[in-house]
Amino acid sequence: MSTETLAAVATDPSDLSRRLSAAEQQLVQSERLASIGQLAAGVAHEINNPVGYIFSNIGTLERYLGDLFRMLAAYEAAEPLLAGTPSAAELASLREEIELDYLKDDIPSLMAETAEGVKRVRKIVQDLKDFSRVDQRQDWEWADLHHGLDSTLNIVNNEIKYKADVRREYGRLPEVQCLASELNQVFMNLLVNAAHAITAPRGTIIVRTCTEGEGDAARVWVEVEDDGCGIAPESLKRIFDPFFTTKPVGKGTGLGLSLAYGILRKHDGAIDVRSTPGQGSCFRVTLPVRHRGVAGEAS
Repeated sequence: MSTETLAAVATDPSDLSRRLSAAEQQLVQSERLASIGQLAAGVAHEINNPVGYIFSNIGTLERYLGDLFRMLAAYEAAEPLLAGTPSAAELASLREEIELDYLKDDIPSLMAETAEGVKRVRKIVQDLKDFSRVDQRQDWEWADLHHGLDSTLNIVNNEIKYKADVRREYGRLPEVQCLASELNQVFMNLLVNAAHAITAPRGTIIVRTCTEGEGDAARVWVEVEDDGCGIAPESLKRIFDPFFTTKPVGKGTGLGLSLAYGILRKHDGAIDVRSTPGQGSCFRVTLPVRHRGVAGEAS
């Protein structure tokens, strides 16, 4: 610490206390997010087992129903042979009572919808696992950012689907050397904030990606743009400060963007914002394709 910095701290000890408190809160938030990731992975694992045998049983049930329908068709073909008998009248009455023609149309539709529902649950489970990545070592790895964005969009879908339509404008991206789970936390924060910023009955969130430069100088960027309420100029200077929030009391901690800022600094990246009050905001995350600190950190 420089003499000037020591002098500044000595004259303003409250500033040091404030900085220490902010750093402590960021650490607590980081640990909380890690715990949430572990919980998500645990929930995904517990859901995955019953979903697995439900999915298997549906496949078996569909085969059984196929066999039953073939047998039913054979019985229907034999019905004319019973014409004029008491059995024929009984079968006709039963056919009408159970609405057989309707059942023959509806049962395959119900099975298809059930299978689709289970597939969606399996996709959510996989997205939870991809999002948390706690089953993998927290090492720098090469990751597909589009995959991370899609997984995160699926995770936060409930926050967005009633407020906005999401438009993906993906460019061609190389894999990026990163801590994928931490970047997913950044994307989650930006997407949820975008949804919260929309005040109209329904808005639009645009997710863009692009690559700039080549070789070791190559960088990628990800933009999350909304057409919400925007951010006032006086607030733009402070949005990355710990505990600063434009949301109503009780609706935000003010740590999300400061945590995102810290994650991106760790990645030698940056986060920028442009905003017009009443028209919306656009956050851009920029990252190097290759993390320059990895070679020195490897053991």
